Amino acid sequence: MSSSNQHFPGSAVADAPVFVSSETAAAVFQWLPAVRALQETYARPMGPNAVPRRTIAAGAAERASLRTMTAVPPGSRYYGAKLMGMAFGAAGRQLEYAVVLFDATTGSLAAIVDGNLVTAYRTAATSAAALDRLAPERAASLAVLGSGLEARMHTLAIAAVRQLQEIRVYSPTPGKRVAFAEALGAELGVRAQAVDSPAEAAGGADVVLAAARSYGEKPILHGEWLAPHATVVSIGSTLPDQREVDSSVVARASLIVCDNVEEVLEESGDMLAARRDGVEPEGRCVSLNDLMSGKASGARREGEVAMYKSVGSGLQDVVVAGMILDLARAAGLATPLPIRFETKRIG
Repeated sequence: MSSSNQHFPGSAVADAPVFVSSETAAAVFQWLPAVRALQETYARPMGPNAVPRRTIAAGAAERASLRTMTAVPPGSRYYGAKLMGMAFGAAGRQLEYAVVLFDATTGSLAAIVDGNLVTAYRTAATSAAALDRLAPERAASLAVLGSGLEARMHTLAIAAVRQLQEIRVYSPTPGKRVAFAEALGAELGVRAQAVDSPAEAAGGADVVLAAARSYGEKPILHGEWLAPHATVVSIGSTLPDQREVDSSVVARASLIVCDNVEEVLEESGDMLAARRDGVEPEGRCVSLNDLMSGKASGARREGEVAMYKSVGSGLQDVVVAGMILDLARAAGLATPLPIRFETKRIG
């Protein structure tokens, strides 16, 4: 099933802009359509400026920062940006996300979407989209390192593209990993258990999900724990000072699929550490675009470890937020905004 924001016909009339809350996003979101929409988008040819590198503006005295991720996804009705604002105030650190969507057929503002759940949805759906192309098409055992929102979302997304035989979960807090295993096992109808170490979770697993940066930014996954055929999904090291997987994992992977090769190699702390440890990942990295378009088909060899490494992309935010917007409008759940921007017409 394709997202309704793909191949949208031209229209001369702009819909009034709307707001889509996280509550509405949760009510209308669907995993498999999101996965398929991302696969379709990443399979299309992309111009060099379709997904620029993210930018970060920071003020030292103000203790505030703004991260911007922009994209014009090919074949999509929408283009736009995700804005992530963070500030340190009296109540501590506060972070808010907003996805701003424009209609490509009119150039008008289409929506402002609360980006909190969108971020979790798009990260997990993109990981599942990659896994669906990387992992053998058979039932799989899943190791989950982490018990937070991203771990939960990824488990649900992976279950949408693969039948799960077993889930083993580890996180540092025993109560949290037990609660996670009980909740996800019941929700998915899969045998799930909490284990006492990350090695016990990862050992022999077909799919290993690393979805929790460790305390002190020390790696939580090591290469010697991996089965020869394992597929690793790593999402937690998106900045140079963040760590998630050990350099030995990078060394074990014969194929590394990146949502953005440049940013993964230059901005992920895991890859920077691998280079310092004498592991050179460049020759084994391919883009998600090449994987989905078929340019990298056959790149994975049977019986070797493959890894999907994500730093996140505005393209993912726009595609998933656009799908949510269309579903929210269809369900009558989008909130009209009492605003109208002045449109400047050129030519």
